[in-house]
Amino acid sequence: MQGTPPPQPRTAAVYPPTGRTVPTRSPGRAAYDRELVHAILDEGYVCHLGFVRDGAPVVLPTLYARVGERLYVHGSTGSRPLRAAGRADAGLPVCLTVTHVDGLVLARSAFHHSVNYRSVVVHGLAHDVTDPEEKRRALDALVDHVVPGRAADSRPADRKELAATAVIRLDLEEVSAKLRTGGVNDEPEDLALPHWAGVLPLRKGYDAPLPDPGLAPGTALPSYLAAL
Repeated sequence: MQGTPPPQPRTAAVYPPTGRTVPTRSPGRAAYDRELVHAILDEGYVCHLGFVRDGAPVVLPTLYARVGERLYVHGSTGSRPLRAAGRADAGLPVCLTVTHVDGLVLARSAFHHSVNYRSVVVHGLAHDVTDPEEKRRALDALVDHVVPGRAADSRPADRKELAATAVIRLDLEEVSAKLRTGGVNDEPEDLALPHWAGVLPLRKGYDAPLPDPGLAPGTALPSYLAAL
């Protein structure tokens, strides 16, 4: 079965806002810049995929990868959302989110405590990837998204593994980012209170890799892992 070709590159610098991508709360924090959206997506590992199952909302955490203007999400062929995406010719309506917490904002008042964050919300129709070559590219992208260079340094999936793995794609069309940066927003009358206030920054880091005890003799730490 012929798969859908990868989407063509877009030249517009922003995603057009829609009724679903303009937030009702703090709309000034919303952004539609394409490069910003891509940067937020590329920095994350886990997305939350929301859909409706049997009339009730379901949200699942899962790995994802971006290839151009398309997101790929993988899972078991027994997964309900992936089966639904394959059955529905029109696609499965989903909402996909990615969030980074950059800092804890500690205010003088409990009400004004907050977090500094970067997030992306994607609305659209998810489709099952049936073309074998697109599926292999998507799975390589998923592996490389976790650790760049890893796909070439691991055994590719065989036929049995490919048959047991489902991949869905979601085009980046109805997309928005939302950010909160900066410090505390206390009320003027609270500024003299004797409570510490400020931002506790958070950062992501890597510890030294822990080798598997069964590594083949002479297997060295790959350069792409050492670079982390």
